[in-house]
Amino acid sequence: MDSHEHEIRHLSELNRRKFLQASVAVSGLMVMNLLTENSALGASSSITLPGFAAFSRSVRVTKTSKYYLVESSGMPDHQMMVGIKSWQQQIPTVQPYSGSNAWSIPVKPVISKNPISGNGHFLRGAIAIAVNGIPIFNALNNRGDDAYLAGELDDWGGHCGRADDYHYHIAPLHLQKIVGQKAPIAYALDGFPIYGETEPNGAKITGLDTFNGHFDSKRNYHYHGTKRFPYINGGFKGVVTEIDGQVDPQSLTKAFRPAGDPLKGAVITSCLQTGNNSFDLGYTLNGSEYHVKYTATLTNVDLQFISPDGSVRQESYVRR
Repeated sequence: MDSHEHEIRHLSELNRRKFLQASVAVSGLMVMNLLTENSALGASSSITLPGFAAFSRSVRVTKTSKYYLVESSGMPDHQMMVGIKSWQQQIPTVQPYSGSNAWSIPVKPVISKNPISGNGHFLRGAIAIAVNGIPIFNALNNRGDDAYLAGELDDWGGHCGRADDYHYHIAPLHLQKIVGQKAPIAYALDGFPIYGETEPNGAKITGLDTFNGHFDSKRNYHYHGTKRFPYINGGFKGVVTEIDGQVDPQSLTKAFRPAGDPLKGAVITSCLQTGNNSFDLGYTLNGSEYHVKYTATLTNVDLQFISPDGSVRQESYVRR
């Protein structure tokens, strides 16, 4: 399973201290609250970037001279976790992907003279950001195994890392039905767009390279999401910086509770949102049904672990 705990460097051009002060004042999963806080930081007006417009209620994109900055709560508007068969007792919680901790997409991507494969590289952190504001990690987990084949992913291709941060490990192809075939479903962190299972004009995909991408007729490069490995960009055709096994810059997440142990035999069957900040995650183990009911904000997380006999264990944490 993942053990992603991303204590990561970020953009020096933005003031992290102001972001941290603002994020403490924010509570709840409602991403619009996060985006309102960003305005107080002096962020520029939102811009339109193909694909993201379909999620303008929950994702905000601004622009600096070097980067498009993507802000979100890290919580998708679809179900999560259902179908996971290899689980390390992680749960999806809101993340502070805003202000100086926004995701960074280069405004002017550059083809690298020495492209880097995702095989053996970038096994930590995200390699792309989906247009619904959810980060996408390497198809290979931090052990170098295919996370999909290992049964670690839900029915939407995602799961949570050690920081209880939800992310995908394969292409979120379901987004193509929302954004249409002409728009990207994601952007790699080298700046090049990632389209779905057809070309933007509807044509069949041909001639993909080892990075799951190719040049179009105008010599513009893009990637594709596919149902076969590497599912998403298999590394980077464009220029990126790799530090400690991950792309830099990258948004920061940090675990607020001890890492759970793999719960062998557990299968997640439900993850219902019961309120703005509250969820009820259900799973089966040895023929019995268990639940984790929790409330999570950017500052506090309260959990109830409910056993089949009705007994409850409670845990509370303050985010550091």
